[in-house]
Amino acid sequence: MPQITFIDHKGERRTVAGDTGATVMEAAIKNGVPGIVAECGGACACATCHVYVDEAWTAVVGEPSHMEEDMLDFAFDVRPNSRLSCQIKITAAMDGLAVTTPERQG
Repeated sequence: MPQITFIDHKGERRTVAGDTGATVMEAAIKNGVPGIVAECGGACACATCHVYVDEAWTAVVGEPSHMEEDMLDFAFDVRPNSRLSCQIKITAAMDGLAVTTPERQG
């Protein structure tokens, strides 16, 4: 199982195992990671699972879809490496992925 590290806005790290084929948001919710609200349950209909993908992982994670970019307009403090964690499907290549949660969700 790939390991994903969630870093909160204060720098506290929490590493969890994520099922291949699940989403980063699902791994966060399953493991009680603070800072991921996921109000829409992963339907890409809100921006409450917003994360910043560590720069070393942006190529592995890939670019957001147009629909995801539209939803990111509702997120707090959007940056070039912003993604909705519900739209990042976990692959074996993502073992060690690091994402940071914003100070608050949109």
